[in-house]
Amino acid sequence: MEDSKKEVVLKYVLKNALEFSGRANSKVVLGAVLKEDGTLKSDVPALMNEIETIIKEVQSQSVEMIRQRLLAVAPELLQAKVEDKVEGPLKPLPNAVMGSVVLRIAPSPSGPLHIGHAYGVSLNYEYAKMYHGKLILRIEDTNAENIYPGAYELIERDAQWLTENGISQVVVQSARLGTYYDYAEKLVQAGKAYICTCAADVWREMKNRGEACACRGLLVEEQRVRYAKLFSSYAEGEAVVRLKTDIQHKNPAMRDFGIMRIVEHVHPRTGKEQRVWPLMVYSVAIDDHELGVTHVLNGKDHADNAAKEKMIMDCFGWKHPEYKHWGRINFEGYDLSTTKTRMAIERGEFRGWDDIRLPFMPALRKRGFQAAAFRTFALEIGLSLNDKTVAWEEFWKSIFAFNKDIVESAANRYYFVDDPVKIKVEKFDGREILLDLHPDYPARGKRKFIVKNDFYVSSRDIEKMSEGPVHRLMDCCNMALREGKWYFTSQGYEDYKDSDKKGIIIHWLPAEEFIKAEVLLENGEVARGYAERALLYRKVGEVVQLERRYFACIQEIKDDKVVLWYLHK
Repeated sequence: MEDSKKEVVLKYVLKNALEFSGRANSKVVLGAVLKEDGTLKSDVPALMNEIETIIKEVQSQSVEMIRQRLLAVAPELLQAKVEDKVEGPLKPLPNAVMGSVVLRIAPSPSGPLHIGHAYGVSLNYEYAKMYHGKLILRIEDTNAENIYPGAYELIERDAQWLTENGISQVVVQSARLGTYYDYAEKLVQAGKAYICTCAADVWREMKNRGEACACRGLLVEEQRVRYAKLFSSYAEGEAVVRLKTDIQHKNPAMRDFGIMRIVEHVHPRTGKEQRVWPLMVYSVAIDDHELGVTHVLNGKDHADNAAKEKMIMDCFGWKHPEYKHWGRINFEGYDLSTTKTRMAIERGEFRGWDDIRLPFMPALRKRGFQAAAFRTFALEIGLSLNDKTVAWEEFWKSIFAFNKDIVESAANRYYFVDDPVKIKVEKFDGREILLDLHPDYPARGKRKFIVKNDFYVSSRDIEKMSEGPVHRLMDCCNMALREGKWYFTSQGYEDYKDSDKKGIIIHWLPAEEFIKAEVLLENGEVARGYAERALLYRKVGEVVQLERRYFACIQEIKDDKVVLWYLHK
């Protein structure tokens, strides 16, 4: 068979194998080959032999190698597959090639990630996963005045947590200053950027009138001298590197915007070593190109920034990423400012970023929230330009529901009695009680109680129980209150259920065996009481359900005492 015809067979074998996890179907390949080249119908048996030979060779390779070979021999087939046949929970991205999509998330280190970031991180990750692509975490720390040093570690840790360790690469912009300097020098040398020493207010007025300043017209030789002086002679505020754009652009923000400036503020990572810093749009444009970012997904408040980034890339003849924006998500009645929260922590209003009252990832992780709950929320909203105002209560109602779907099946059940009161049930002879660790999964194991007739119950439950009705100690026995004493009436649940005067069901602990327990509630208050001794044998970080109360996450186990944090009901 001619080489040109073998190439036709190869590309369709590769395409079919890639679509089915490395396994190709010879009959499907045959149909595709004959559709493109009808002359091969003259000898179908020989064609099938060639197809099967190539299939055998292709199937010995990894899926990634198959993808790369198809990209080399017939990229148009790979493109068509992505745009026409991609399957996933989200709308397809424009011009996305399966296996070649590169996305990035780019928080500034003013503090850890919060629930607003969680949406953006989760959405980018879900798209990266959908296209078998790559997700980069880029920490944009070129504004030294608003950096919380601990944020570097917190952001990386929580981004990996939100993405199931799906971050492929971590980039810190302050470590890339040399790269930004090199490209800025090229722009100046090419006459596409200039160093402006005009007073800020004077330049602003000229820009608004669509007039160029005198600095713009200086020769390249003078611009190079000025560029060198940025690093030694000029003081902060005296000089700015500006990109030459249309000085009469209809959008004043696009007119000769700044790309580099002098900042004397001490940077937590570079100290005083560097004084020339890139502005965000410039460093972002350089990084997106160098890191191979194919798609940028962020809020529509970055639309102007995207336009500026394209202008910078055009100066170098670079291909732009595809930009897709989402609408603003406004959490009604709550301010997610990391700067304000950091100040509140410094004033002692919160114990730290992991204070249970804060909607920041360190606290939410500690409470026992699961990363998949936030990703589900992101998938529910999707990539939409529509602005959304989300009531605080409604947001948490959704997150609680998504999180409960995850932890419900995994969380073992245990009794917790807060503000305990000791009672004696007269005429009760005691018994051994076995309860499932989880009612839906009896094979998981049992909890065993040896009970007599003394119990601890919550004072709140006692206040609800009156004389006359039959009340029930959950899974234990029925009792009634007469003249200030509790009396055993029967044991079976059916007796309680069929009672004419049915009271309430309460949980309890045997007075002979219990441990101390504390639960930190979401408002910062502490519920103190007793819990099952079996909790001593669980693990810190494990989510459990305190029966008929709420889910909680174990924080500490020490000296016959367990400390938990409230999660949700």
